[in-house]
Amino acid sequence: MKSLAELQAIRDKMQNKVALREGTGEKRVVVGMATCGIAAGARPVLGAFVEQVNEQGLAGTITVTQTGCIGICQYEPVVEVFEAGKEKVTYVKMTADKVSRVVEEHLKGGKPVAEFTIGQQKA
Repeated sequence: MKSLAELQAIRDKMQNKVALREGTGEKRVVVGMATCGIAAGARPVLGAFVEQVNEQGLAGTITVTQTGCIGICQYEPVVEVFEAGKEKVTYVKMTADKVSRVVEEHLKGGKPVAEFTIGQQKA
């Protein structure tokens, strides 16, 4: 059993991750976490977004959350980025390794990583 101090330390450490997933940032990253997404590797993708956004100090402006089926199972893991006044960007066949580029170039830099988007996929 953990001591009260140890439990408080764990709570404090995890608080940022919970707030990040419940926040109301300027940009919203939504990871498809239905059975098909999870089977394709969406869980590490979600974790990588939460970690990267936190590490980059973007938690105040970016919310990372999850949803059920997005409806394009053949392209899982699917990540959608919503930004007020702009058309959503849909990233497909995402991996945890691709997340750092999306965070750096799109979430921080404002330019979507076109090669990872659904429009760049071959049928």
